[in-house]
Amino acid sequence: MKVIVTGGAGYIGSIATEVLLNAGHRVLVVDNLSKGHRSAVPKGADFERVDLRDKDALAKVISYFRPEAVMHFASYTLVGESMEHPLMYLGDNVRCALNLLEAMLEFGVKKFILSSTANLFGIPEQVPIPEDAPINPGSPYGESKFYIERILHWLSVTRGLRYAALRYFNAAGATEERGEDHRPETHLIPVVLSVALGKREYVTVFGNDYPTKDGTCVRDYIHVVDLAEAHVLALNALEKGNCVYNLGNGMGFTVMEVIEVARQVTGHSIPVKIGPRRPGDPAILVASSERIKRELGWTPRYPDLRSIIESAWNWHRRFPNGYPD
Repeated sequence: MKVIVTGGAGYIGSIATEVLLNAGHRVLVVDNLSKGHRSAVPKGADFERVDLRDKDALAKVISYFRPEAVMHFASYTLVGESMEHPLMYLGDNVRCALNLLEAMLEFGVKKFILSSTANLFGIPEQVPIPEDAPINPGSPYGESKFYIERILHWLSVTRGLRYAALRYFNAAGATEERGEDHRPETHLIPVVLSVALGKREYVTVFGNDYPTKDGTCVRDYIHVVDLAEAHVLALNALEKGNCVYNLGNGMGFTVMEVIEVARQVTGHSIPVKIGPRRPGDPAILVASSERIKRELGWTPRYPDLRSIIESAWNWHRRFPNGYPD
């Protein structure tokens, strides 16, 4: 299948591209490189530097490549930043998705995979969180993804679009060639590992007074390869209809538990300082992924936290300065 991957120079998008290529698909990565890295794009993929705000350039790419499906990863993704700059998230995230969908439908492309988020659920009423839990986005970032999910629903009803909305919990880990290299980095595991590499003096833990076993937030960590493989399964399932899935391991770990496993993996003491809570951080976010396991036979290959952190540590030791670009 010919697939366009937007944001394919980013962390999850580049690894999804790697998995798609390994499954025999032809991939065109579309990325403006504002956050991604050209060297993260796998060699077997085509590449076009295009900003999704440029409707003419986007239409040109789709018209010549003629994809059968699109995976959409390109997005602003930081919860905290969205609280500070809500219009950037509520504006650009939605506008770019609309531009992409409009161009797709113009050229008859009717399969779409959305990179969505657990932030749709805000402070959840039940844990683990099922797909039919009440939607109450915890930030403008989560709200932007909810808008896009609703747009997909109505385009399915009115234009015959087939879509999957995949709601991520905490993606982590790496492949041999690709890992996390955000600038600046805000995700816990790469921040912790940067201390072990001597690039930071300590890890700041945002709040230790939550109602959890050690007072720090609980999150569900899913290996990025397991996440990417779920995208390929969902792509193949679109012939049967639309789908919405939560993607996580169904296991929660506190921030301090993550740090302790990282200490064991790296052999480094990893000092900690306690900071204030961050706006929009719920105490516990853990997924129920029973639906995708039942319907698509998805099973995480790397479910334990240690293997996730080990894969990330191996990548960061190999590429201590991240991607060269």
